Amino acid sequence: MMRILLFLATNLAVIVVASITLRLLGVEPYLTAQGINFNALLIFCFIFGMAGSLVSLFISKWMAKKTTGAVIIEQPSNSTEQWLLDTVRELSRDAGIETPEVGIFPAQQSNAFATGWNKNDALVAVSAGLLNRMRPEEIRAVLAHEIGHVANGDMVTLALVQGVLNTFVMFFARVVAHLVDSFLRRDDSEGLGFFGYMAVVVVAEIVFGLIASAIVAWFSRFREYRADAAGARLAGSGAMINALARLKAETQMPDQMPDTFRAFAITTGQTRKLMEKVFASHPPLDERIRALKEAAYRQ
Repeated sequence: MMRILLFLATNLAVIVVASITLRLLGVEPYLTAQGINFNALLIFCFIFGMAGSLVSLFISKWMAKKTTGAVIIEQPSNSTEQWLLDTVRELSRDAGIETPEVGIFPAQQSNAFATGWNKNDALVAVSAGLLNRMRPEEIRAVLAHEIGHVANGDMVTLALVQGVLNTFVMFFARVVAHLVDSFLRRDDSEGLGFFGYMAVVVVAEIVFGLIASAIVAWFSRFREYRADAAGARLAGSGAMINALARLKAETQMPDQMPDTFRAFAITTGQTRKLMEKVFASHPPLDERIRALKEAAYRQ
């Protein structure tokens, strides 16, 4: 119950802040006596739909370090850290980007992620478990996969896709609420009223939000295939396939990756149920391995 109240309070606070901000910017309210002002509504939704995604993008490196406990390698303290830095530097040069910051986070599951607001100011981090259990050529392939994400600009693109979808979720939720309110007013009733209107908005945002989440998940899965292909080009198809096979063997281990950065990890484990596949940020490892083998066969 408390979670629902907090959700409603947050939604209401966003509306209030948005209304005040847009009024100060000279943007007219989207609800008028004549009906709904679609231009004002679209501007309202675009500003606040994009804001969250862009803020998350700009603080992504800071958040990654805080939530994963990643320790950035400033000065290598051992041969493993030196090799890690040298490998990332080499792969970055081959991919045509600036060398990202390199970190190690304390998770026993083999995993890695990349994040950052642009391709020349990124962070690539690997788990301690990955360093302990994978062979050097497999680690290099994982790093190449993450460098592929950075070189492809996946973090920026995903943030923009999420922002656009947020915009339309907010827009259509309010259009639906307005239509319901207008329908109820046909019989000279008072319509939904403020709280009824907000309740319809919240329900519609949940429904449209689920659809948007499925679209974002589909795009994220597409990115993984591209990053795997980049990893194969930079580190070799065999090494990339072997690295994914090793990750598949470890899918029963607990996933310690924070939800915020799950889409930027190299794996989130296996998905078996239909709904899991629809909302999964990563394709099944078997399908990723098969795609790499087919690409290698065609070459």
